[in-house]
Amino acid sequence: MGIRLRINRESPAVARTLAAVRRLYALRRKLGTGVIGLLTVWMFIHVMFGPNGMVVYQKKRAEYRKLQQEIQVLQKENQRYNEQVKALKSDPNAIEKTAREELRYARPGEVVYVVPQPAHEHPATKTAEK
Repeated sequence: MGIRLRINRESPAVARTLAAVRRLYALRRKLGTGVIGLLTVWMFIHVMFGPNGMVVYQKKRAEYRKLQQEIQVLQKENQRYNEQVKALKSDPNAIEKTAREELRYARPGEVVYVVPQPAHEHPATKTAEK
């Protein structure tokens, strides 16, 4: 009831057709492998150097660590200032010390010596002065 075809594999037309099918199959495999390879390389480059890649991630992580350290330093400085304000509000000795140091106050009979700050030296340049 069905139709059966008998193919003579030894005929030149059939041999050429079979060879063409084999070449097409091999070409398709090579093309598929190449596309998969290119896709893999593109994804690797994107993951490493893309806008959210590993390079950017490492930079952000280093920046985060630096900012955390800066926050800790600022918190310690803030704590020191809070303690200083608290002392200035309640401790007369701290008030006197600050007045003597910053305002150069002295008790009667005392002499205040102020040491001049060293002059700021200019670095030597190789340009001629006009």
